[in-house]
Amino acid sequence: MRSLVRETHLDPSDLILPVFFDANIDEVKYTGSMPGVPTYPLSGYGSIVDDILGSGVSSVIVFGVPKKKDAVGSDAYSDDGVVQQATRGLKGALDGRELLVITDLCMCEYTDHGHCGVLREDGDVDNDATIELYGRIAVSQARAGADIVAPSGMMDGQIDAIRTALDAEGFDDVPIMAYSAKYQSAYYGPFRDIACSAPACGCGARKDRATYQMDPANRREALRETATDLDEGADIVMVKPAGPYLDIIRETADAFPVPLCAYQVSGEYAMIKAAAANGWIDEGRIMMESLVGIKRAGADMIITYFAKDAARMLRGE
Repeated sequence: MRSLVRETHLDPSDLILPVFFDANIDEVKYTGSMPGVPTYPLSGYGSIVDDILGSGVSSVIVFGVPKKKDAVGSDAYSDDGVVQQATRGLKGALDGRELLVITDLCMCEYTDHGHCGVLREDGDVDNDATIELYGRIAVSQARAGADIVAPSGMMDGQIDAIRTALDAEGFDDVPIMAYSAKYQSAYYGPFRDIACSAPACGCGARKDRATYQMDPANRREALRETATDLDEGADIVMVKPAGPYLDIIRETADAFPVPLCAYQVSGEYAMIKAAAANGWIDEGRIMMESLVGIKRAGADMIITYFAKDAARMLRGE
């Protein structure tokens, strides 16, 4: 009876797994702050795909660490960039199976200063120069086989620039998943350990991204940012992080009848894993409760590092 009257249902098809590739390594490595999350070399795609699809997960979002970083993040828009290589590798290993490949579109992993765009002489991000490069990144990722591009830089006008660039190159059928309400959050720390993307300088004397990511105290701004992205051509919108921003997920879902993604970020994952490792919580139950809470708040899909474990649990494994 409890199952019969359940209001919120979570399915493996709702889950998107973040996958990391590093052009500098020859074997799988792990990062201490993200237990159980592998970083792959640019090889072994067959076993990677087998593992992901075998868990019941059918969607991934790809991140990359390049061999070299520079002031303009040139590896991000290279046709031989790490994400582009990984996308082609994953697609080439499917052997008739289906895996939705979303590519993260940003520059923070690729710049030597760790910011999400090109810096001006005063150390702040040059918004207009940056979104021109975002268009080039989108085209190179689409050319590599990306099913969806997901810009995460929070630059003004980025969706319009990307949509224009994709359409001009014949990729009008490649959707855009916009990180529309991305907060300047302390929950991203473990991700930056994996991706080597912590801001090192720029934005005056800041070592943060407060000049372009959202203030965690703001609610109405999230709705304005989302509306702007939709006006510019976004197909899917996102709230990031998820757990501390369930109110934003709910208001966004109520305000905009479009597909909504929520990103359960690295800090959320790491805290659950750390508490479970200390025997303080039941990891499986907390994992599922957190994901159901995000879905109940209004998310249609969830990016989560728990995707494989949750999918297996949902399948009764």
